[in-house]
Amino acid sequence: MLPSGNRMRRREEFTLAVRRGRRAGRPTVVVHLLRQDDAAPSGTAPLVGFIVARTVGNAVVRNRVRRRLRHLVRPHLDRLPQGSLLVVRANPRAGSARHDELAADLKSALDRVLRPASKGRK
Repeated sequence: MLPSGNRMRRREEFTLAVRRGRRAGRPTVVVHLLRQDDAAPSGTAPLVGFIVARTVGNAVVRNRVRRRLRHLVRPHLDRLPQGSLLVVRANPRAGSARHDELAADLKSALDRVLRPASKGRK
């Protein structure tokens, strides 16, 4: 389970991360990471939110995918910059994906957004 202090709850935070954050997509998930600048108070925990739309499946499937994603993100919390906002959006294929496939896609997408931006790119 994801610690309470790391849960994203406000719509504004979701919107901000999706619109302004770096994005990396994989077959089962898309992650959006917004690194907060120095204006964020030091020691602020990174916040993580999940978007699992109806296209993933019925309520049972969506809740199972959301629980799996929360479980899979927890070991990566220490890699996230302080004060950052991370949104994990499940693609329709996530509903039928195996646990290890979901884990590999999430890790790959996180590796990509956490990689330092190369020169000449935003």
